[in-house]
This record gives sequence, C-alpha cells and structure tokens, in this order.
Amino acid sequence: MTPTLVRQHLPHAGAAPRVDLRARARDWSEIQERMLVPLYEAVYERLEVGPATRLLGLGCGSGLSLLMAAARGAAVTGVDASPERMTLARERLLPGTPGARTGPEARLVDGTPRDTAVPGAPGYTLVTAFEPIGCLAGDSEGLGGLLAEATPLTQRGAAVVLAGWGPPERCATASVMRVATKLAEPLRTSGSWRPARRDDLEDVAQRAGLRPDGSGRVACPFGYADVDSAVRGLKSTGLFDAAMTATDQVQVDKELTEALHPHRRQDGTVWMPNVFRYLIARTP
Repeated sequence: MTPTLVRQHLPHAGAAPRVDLRARARDWSEIQERMLVPLYEAVYERLEVGPATRLLGLGCGSGLSLLMAAARGAAVTGVDASPERMTLARERLLPGTPGARTGPEARLVDGTPRDTAVPGAPGYTLVTAFEPIGCLAGDSEGLGGLLAEATPLTQRGAAVVLAGWGPPERCATASVMRVATKLAEPLRTSGSWRPARRDDLEDVAQRAGLRPDGSGRVACPFGYADVDSAVRGLKSTGLFDAAMTATDQVQVDKELTEALHPHRRQDGTVWMPNVFRYLIARTP
C-alpha cells in the first residue's frame, strides 16, 4: 500500500517521476492511511495493547497506528523513512505540537530503529511493521534490514507484527494495482506491483530469525468520496511511481480512473473490499 505501500525507489533507467512529496504525504494522511484502521484495531485487540506495552512502529507513516496504540495507554516510538510523513506524525503525537493528542510517552525518531535505543530503558514489548509487504517485487528486503536492527532492542519473546495483502481474489484493489505493472512494463524493473504470495510474511519472519506465533485476516475495504480522492490516495502509496516514470502522471491518472470505474457506486463514491493478512512472530 512507501510506501505504504513502499517508500524507497528501486534503481531503474530514466529519471524519477516528479512528485510533490508534501502533497503526497498529506494525501496519505488524510485519505489512504485510515484504510488500515481495521488492521491496527484487530492486532491491538488480539495482543491486548495497553499501559504495559512499549511499542516500536517501523514505517510509522503519519502516525495513525501509533496514535491508536497511545490511546490505549501504550508508550509508543516511531521511525519512518519519509521526512514529510514524520512531520505529520509529529503534529499528531508530540506534546506542544498543534493538534497533538497524546502524552509524553510518544517518541518519533529520525533515522533507523537503532537510533531509538535509550540506555537503561526496558526493551520494546511489541514491534509493528504495518506497511503491507507482498505488493512490490523485492519489497521485503528493506523490512528485513529494519527487523535486524529492531530485534536486539526488544524484550525476550516480544511480539513482532508483519502485515501484507491477502489473496488477490479477496482484494478488489488488486485489479486496480495491475495498472502499475502494465504501465511500468517498459522499464522491466523489479519495483513493480505483484500479487501477494501465501508465504510472504512467513518468509520474512524466517529470514529475520523470528518464531511465528499466530496469524489472522482482516477486512480492510478501501472507500473514497469520489474517483479523484481514490486516485490521489492510491498514488500516495508510491506503488505507481515506476508507472509514472515509464509514462507520465497524466497517463497514470487516466488509466487509474478507468480501472476504478467498476468500483464506482451510483452516488459517486468508490468502494473496494479487501482482505489484509497479519503474522505475529516472537523474538528469540
């Protein structure tokens, strides 16, 4: 779904698309991020997130998942590769920032998980990686590096949550995402969208030395006020960057609008049922 659903741009021929990163981060925060709220809620409920929880959010985006955990009483720390999204997260979370709604137990750290370490502080009891993997070829490698840094900062047996897209036949958005693959084909890059595979999450956990300890599926429908909002929200994920490089933004907007047509309802809204999957694993 950076990101979100992957933020880094993989090498390819040609110049990167011109993107207003601030506008994209705002679209993510105001349109797209809320689509994953059912996933956040299901995980927090299952793991009984509360005052005893010390949470590290990898790829925390604009901070909505952290805000929901903090509302349950958890102490939250977040890191993300996008400065623009981190700016929005600070507005939501940090004391003294206009619009912030949590207490002093929220931290946002520029850098990597290693930079969140505090000498003498207890280890994290929960690590979340809510950015769904399995939507871009090669998108799990970067997550593996983050997990390698985060795991030593946790308590023994801490929960690590990985998230990914469900089966394509259960995700209406999959047909729309194929636009990204079709338009990016001339580049023949590994950074194009692909359907999720059944064992994506387990493979990442195994490579990171984590022990699987349960999984689940959550309905996360994508609903938008209109087609324009849907196009902006989907592009904010970063999944169409390769397509914009291979063609241009106008062509991507046109193709997306056409692909969204079957999902448009009579009142002009756009509705796409989806299922997301999560894996709970434990640190050694």
